[in-house]
Amino acid sequence: MSTPHITAKEGDFAKTVLMPGDPLRAKFIAEHYLEDAVLVNNVRGIQGYTGYYKGKRVSVMASGMGQPSIGIYSYELYHFYGVESIIRVGSCGAFDRDLHVKDLVIAMGACTNGNYASQYRLPGTFCPIADFGLVRDAVELCEKKGVRYKVGNIFSSDTFYNDSSDGMEWAKMGVLGVEMESAALYCNAARAGKKALCICTVSDSFVYPEENASAEERQTSFTAMMEIALELA
Repeated sequence: MSTPHITAKEGDFAKTVLMPGDPLRAKFIAEHYLEDAVLVNNVRGIQGYTGYYKGKRVSVMASGMGQPSIGIYSYELYHFYGVESIIRVGSCGAFDRDLHVKDLVIAMGACTNGNYASQYRLPGTFCPIADFGLVRDAVELCEKKGVRYKVGNIFSSDTFYNDSSDGMEWAKMGVLGVEMESAALYCNAARAGKKALCICTVSDSFVYPEENASAEERQTSFTAMMEIALELA
């Protein structure tokens, strides 16, 4: 079996896939956390690995940046490779004053300025949400491990460089931060009858810009998020 974007064979992916945006973060997770990790996809440098974490079979594959990109990869994993759960492990910019760099955001819902859900031709506005069981279990693991976190809405933006706004208007509605993928992932999961969750590490803050993380820190130091996601798998 193969798709236009994944050359893995049937059965190469585990039932749960961790999905960072960055291929190098996928490689880091595979090399540092998975036993017997095997590269099962590398089309366009989108690295996917399958191995074992504490005896449980787990996969990790990059999504690339933006809703169109994660929309493609998550759709193919859900529909053609039998994947049941995708856990996005990404970074976000924080709008909330209670969040600091390296805190976690557990995205219960995803607002967006994108048009991804229009394909479903719904007579209204669809609200993309995470799987409650995954949200609940992620919260319990954060509490157990003493990891700082906040649960709530996240904003999936189709623009990184926005000519008219920095996005902070969303903060007045309680939205915790901004990233670029979760809404499409949640839409795909809902349509496929599968599970999805986005856990983001705060890499940048609109409130405390002096705390912002470097590119290398984003790639390798967000270990609390990675370990929570692996425990969920």
